[in-house]
Amino acid sequence: MIEAQRRVISGWGRTSPILASVAQPDLVDNVGSIVRNSSRIVARGLGRSYGDAAQVGGGLTLDTTHLDRILSFDPISGVVEVEAGVSLDHLIRMLAPRGWFVPVTPGTRYVTVGGAIASDVHGKNHHAVGSFGQHVGELTLVTADGSLQTASATSNERTFWATIGGMGLTGVILRAKIQLSAVPSAKIMATTQRSGDLDSLMSDMSAIDADVPYSVAWVDTTTRGKRFGRGLISHGDFAEKSDIPANVNPFDLGLPDSVEIPVNLPAVTLNRATVAAFNELWFRKAPKRASPMLTSLADFFHPLDMVGRWNRIYGRPGFVQYQFVVPDDGAELIGKSIRAISATGGASFLTVLKRFGPANEAPMSFPMEGWTLALDIPARIDGLDRVLDKLDEKIAEVGGRVYLSKDARLRPELLSTMYPRLGQWQEARRELDPAGTFTSDLATRLGI
Repeated sequence: MIEAQRRVISGWGRTSPILASVAQPDLVDNVGSIVRNSSRIVARGLGRSYGDAAQVGGGLTLDTTHLDRILSFDPISGVVEVEAGVSLDHLIRMLAPRGWFVPVTPGTRYVTVGGAIASDVHGKNHHAVGSFGQHVGELTLVTADGSLQTASATSNERTFWATIGGMGLTGVILRAKIQLSAVPSAKIMATTQRSGDLDSLMSDMSAIDADVPYSVAWVDTTTRGKRFGRGLISHGDFAEKSDIPANVNPFDLGLPDSVEIPVNLPAVTLNRATVAAFNELWFRKAPKRASPMLTSLADFFHPLDMVGRWNRIYGRPGFVQYQFVVPDDGAELIGKSIRAISATGGASFLTVLKRFGPANEAPMSFPMEGWTLALDIPARIDGLDRVLDKLDEKIAEVGGRVYLSKDARLRPELLSTMYPRLGQWQEARRELDPAGTFTSDLATRLGI
């Protein structure tokens, strides 16, 4: 039996740290026995869930990051089978030079495949290809009695869709087969264009998404009046070899080493003045006339990965990433939420807007057709919880929801409204885990 170690862990927002018992198996054969001997357990990957989804006070946290082998890869079909602790960073480094890219990537490549499935992560291409779970051909799960279940969209479907977006509460994802995307190069032909206000930004983005597979918008939340909600839209696709200069290797990844923030910065570092100044510089550095430019994978998909432990810029209090999605007829909440959060004095350093395509079959998957907004807000702001509680209610009223992988504070009574198939998911979970062995601080807080 692997001996658990005691260490302090938290989500990426660092708002709910706990002293946890952590076991780190390096062989898949050990996982079943660990689960069988546990009464409360949750799997954890690279710790990029922002809240309390990958920790369990009074229980055991199973660190999967040593279960990180690529088991097989078919260079003809692009299907790769991996252990769940493999990171998207590793897959990109290994397979992008061979002309294959992960089908969906969130804003960081430092997430495990198991975490990407459990959170059903989305990327800049959701409007075109959906979320990560839709590209999983098969997964293998360690259930509460330590046995294995294999599931796919066509076999053992109930377990499969309950696990996609199931926040690790159906079992430990052990391995998975993923359908990668063939790409003509490892470079991006990207365009960045300015939009002078929020209405223009959303209108421009709706038009752009009809023609491009990847798009995202950055929103300036510090502007007022006619410039309220101005922003930049970045969109593009993988570059064709004909777009790349002859002296440039089209499959050179060019992934830079990150520069790490060594210590927690003073909590006052990010204030309204400093964020406004940064936003002005960021907006002005974009060209006035939009034109396609060749750029790297890191610049386009994962710019924050260039700064290691960037969450330290918020200081010891940490930060809340508030992400929600609303249907098109609730789009007015995008602007209202920015105004409400700004009124607290909290300035969002990074605010991202995207379009989602249709939802998939997973009852607890976050994406649904409409608009999603993500704001990073210092946790020290007075009155922030009250403002977010009121926004939660409005979002639920229009049929929207918050992202559980980012959440650290949602009131449990709103969960079933935001996720109307919650009961269906709970039935599937009870069949897999009648005693509730798989749990987390998030599950306890929300009563699921």
